[in-house]
Amino acid sequence: MKIVGCILTLFVTATALMAADRDVDIYTVKDLQVLSQALAKTGKPFASRDLARYTNHYTMMAMRESTGSSEVHEHEADVFVVESGSATIVTGGKVVNPHTQKEGEIRGTSISGGQRHRLETGDIIHIPAGVPHQLLIEKAPFDYFVIKVAGQ
Repeated sequence: MKIVGCILTLFVTATALMAADRDVDIYTVKDLQVLSQALAKTGKPFASRDLARYTNHYTMMAMRESTGSSEVHEHEADVFVVESGSATIVTGGKVVNPHTQKEGEIRGTSISGGQRHRLETGDIIHIPAGVPHQLLIEKAPFDYFVIKVAGQ
């Protein structure tokens, strides 16, 4: 857990230094709650909204009502900040029934041989590029803020 904290601190510091002369983006708890509510109203099992795009990363808000596909981002790392709810995330192992959804994005039906980790409100997880992962939703909704870091 200390490693994730160090990585997140380094990422935030590097981002702050690179954007020192630009406007900052602040997402309050209230902002994220409003976004989560809007995503929930879509009636879809998964909904997301890109918030801002930068040179080497972008942010988004996501909501899951049910378990999604397994996935691998070949060139992007994910950082999830759990806003509300709980889920199990499976990381590592191998994607079952893999297919390329688009350049650098592999999807599948599940993961074989991965490790299970419980995620709760307030938790943060860093998933390096190339690592298979899948969120398993037992009780919906599961809302999370995502930072996607490109060029990995």
